[in-house]
Amino acid sequence: MGEKVAADGFGLPDRRRYREKLHQCLTGLETLLGQQRFERPRNLMGLEIELNLADAGGMPRMINGEVLDRIASRDFQTELGQFNLEVNILPHPFHGRVLDQLAEELRTGLAYADRKAREADARILMTGILPTLTPDDLISANFSDAERYTLLNDEIMAARGEEIALDIRGPEHLTYSSPSIAPAAACTSVQLHLQVTPDRFADVWNAAQAVVGVQLAVGANSPFLFGRELWRESRIPLFLQATDARPPEFAAQGVRPRAWFGERWIDSAHDLFAENLRYFPALLPVCDPEEPLRELEDGGIPTLAELALHNGTVYRWNRPVYGVADGVPHLRVENRVLPAGPTVTDILANTALYYGLVRALADEQRPLWSRMPFAVAEENFHAAARHGIDARLRWPRHARGALHTVPAHRLVLDELLPLAAAGLDAWGIEAADRDFYLGVIEARCRQRTNGAAWQVAAYHRARDGGLDREKALAAVTRQYADLVHTGEPVHTWPAQN
Repeated sequence: MGEKVAADGFGLPDRRRYREKLHQCLTGLETLLGQQRFERPRNLMGLEIELNLADAGGMPRMINGEVLDRIASRDFQTELGQFNLEVNILPHPFHGRVLDQLAEELRTGLAYADRKAREADARILMTGILPTLTPDDLISANFSDAERYTLLNDEIMAARGEEIALDIRGPEHLTYSSPSIAPAAACTSVQLHLQVTPDRFADVWNAAQAVVGVQLAVGANSPFLFGRELWRESRIPLFLQATDARPPEFAAQGVRPRAWFGERWIDSAHDLFAENLRYFPALLPVCDPEEPLRELEDGGIPTLAELALHNGTVYRWNRPVYGVADGVPHLRVENRVLPAGPTVTDILANTALYYGLVRALADEQRPLWSRMPFAVAEENFHAAARHGIDARLRWPRHARGALHTVPAHRLVLDELLPLAAAGLDAWGIEAADRDFYLGVIEARCRQRTNGAAWQVAAYHRARDGGLDREKALAAVTRQYADLVHTGEPVHTWPAQN
């Protein structure tokens, strides 16, 4: 959501012109694909992490502008809420010691940012949803100071025509109405980018879609919202509902939500961009001066600015990205399903599992998606979001290819960790790093724990110890922050308060 947009409002001519430009961009993308003008394979990956700002008591701090001024680095940017930041790591070739290199860069950058935040009586915290957030924190007055967020909110609320309705049922039940999209600011995620060639794109995107349930099962870290224990990865239903531009009648008719899993395996990147135009009206119809088809005719490479902007308002869990670097176009798959945290080691373990599985599955002669219906991948996604490490997933058996239901931790231990290791070997990842980071995933599965499981266990211990709901969540957040500071992965943390 961080891209800068400036506009004074949109009229009917703006929307008509934007639609025309979108279709020109899609034609331009088709031309570039047909002419094979995309960058050669480079195996580049990128990483973004959304962060929370909290005070010493674990409560959110609405001061990201001040903290960003103190950090004074282009690597750190605003996100939707004033208690949010985002850190971006420059692209790296995914081979050799890249995982440890990323770990060192993240630890150094986050430690520096945390020191600067502490100067403003805040600390940086990585968790999918800050457990101490209240409805009073998630209001439009607490949007970050960037016009894009206000415009996006206004357009979604105008399209919806009524308040946002949150209704999430887990161990407890939450219902809440919001006059803005501000509850979406509660969701802080990790975004993993992989640059791929057009010929490779469909296999990589399909593989990424197939493993989102596995990612959530082992990486869930968002069990609380507004003091209620909900899904183990409550970001998933929260973001779906908080960005839903559909009035209830449109949802009942089957109109697709902006936070969309998708509905089929694909054959090319073009499929996804075309679906975005076909199914989703523009929210921010801001036109760029560039004429993409004329740029192509003149031998140049268009930025396809309208297509990129529109794509950024369709919140696929695996999003296609078109970009231009040094005058050469490229495609990326952006994986958006993981929550932030708990520690840098945990994030890099999740990263290793994802890139390893995607590589191995994309390389298979008989693709997984030829044996797994797309609807099953979506079922796994929701089951893992609800139950985390205790989820049961449907997966094809090796021999016959028939689907069977298996506990997520057993699926990872018995089948997917060896597959991920083979994928990391294919990338050329250093064996010691491969074994260390996949070992973190193995330990989580053997102990049947992750960030969400730790938070829930710590919360119930605090309640059993006599604390009320609010104080228990604050105590969990403080202990969580202290344990994150040690750098030790979450499966090693004590559960007691």
